[in-house]
Amino acid sequence: MMQLSSYPKEIKVFLLASLVNAIGSALMWPLVTMFVFDELGRSMKDAGLVILIQSIGGIAGQLLGGSLYHRIGVKKLIIGALALNAAGLLLLPALSHSWPVFIVMMGLIGLFNALSMPAIQAFIGFRFADRRGELYNVIYIANNIGVAVGTALSGFLADVSYSLSFILNGVSSGVFAVFFLFYLKQVGTGGEGGSPMLKKRASQEAGIWPLLTDYRIYLFMALGAMLINLGNSIWNTGVSPFIIEHGMSKQMFGFLWTFNGILIFIAQPVTNLIKRMAARSIKAQLTASAVFYFLGYAVILAMHSFPGMVLGMLLTTLGEMLIAPAIPAFLSENGGRHAPFYLGLAGGIGSAGRVIGPYVMGGLYDGGGLTPVAWLAVATAALATGSFVVHAAVNRRKEPAAAQKRETLHV
Repeated sequence: MMQLSSYPKEIKVFLLASLVNAIGSALMWPLVTMFVFDELGRSMKDAGLVILIQSIGGIAGQLLGGSLYHRIGVKKLIIGALALNAAGLLLLPALSHSWPVFIVMMGLIGLFNALSMPAIQAFIGFRFADRRGELYNVIYIANNIGVAVGTALSGFLADVSYSLSFILNGVSSGVFAVFFLFYLKQVGTGGEGGSPMLKKRASQEAGIWPLLTDYRIYLFMALGAMLINLGNSIWNTGVSPFIIEHGMSKQMFGFLWTFNGILIFIAQPVTNLIKRMAARSIKAQLTASAVFYFLGYAVILAMHSFPGMVLGMLLTTLGEMLIAPAIPAFLSENGGRHAPFYLGLAGGIGSAGRVIGPYVMGGLYDGGGLTPVAWLAVATAALATGSFVVHAAVNRRKEPAAAQKRETLHV
């Protein structure tokens, strides 16, 4: 990763805004379960229902956001989604006393928050095309720093007021919307993926079905990401209850995520070395990431101890660092003017793993403890490795034809 000083001012400003927004977002998400259980007096089952509804809203938001990119334009989509998300968060404290309304609001917040995700990723891919792979990685690091800071602050804010956390999250989302309002006026929209004629043709002629049938671009990669996200549920629905049941301090689980955040920041030279030595292409990075996840879950399966969990976190974090910037980089490079659609589609499919994982692994843990949960995580990582290998194979065979087609479209 290059030094931050080497980036233009417009990139530095964007990174700072992303960091602030990530801090604001992280103020809320760790507290939703506690808010439902503690403040609203509902059961943990009800808390799980809220997370499920919010996750489903997030999947719908990613799919819809990718589809609307060229139809309404990047400026309206990003600013509108962030503004709606801010409004929902600011209204949440006043509307949370009605349980049905609270559930609906959480679904809408999940929808509005996710609407902007594929649009922002596509904007980066179009606006900074010559450095997008590198920039995706830097933004990933900045967002994780924001998550670490926000999560740490959320506990203190919860002691004061849950509502304050929601309001500050809404304020940060609103500030991010205002930032984009002025930022896009200054730097432009990066062409939004092509000339005005191509954008008009894309929105008028390219239906969803032809894009879906070009499965080589997204399907196997998205399925691999879904399996990774499913297996990654082992931390909350396997490792977390295991630590509690075996009398370990709850702070030890928090330490694992602190360790995760530190690694993402300091282990960049390690992943850069992996990319240079063994995973030079984006497709190879995806496969390597799944292998690291497999090794991490295998360690947890073999070592039912805290040192084993630390080692497992080390290995899976390396996998996370490889996959997180690789997916948007690949879709931005290979999706052409339809990259926003594929970013939303792949993000939605991948997020399904986060919805399925807690319920499947929760049942396995209730029936047999950590062992069956770890076995499932190992199996999902193995299947993800196979899915990424297939993704690399089908794209390797069709790359020349696809490149010629993209050149024809952009003449």
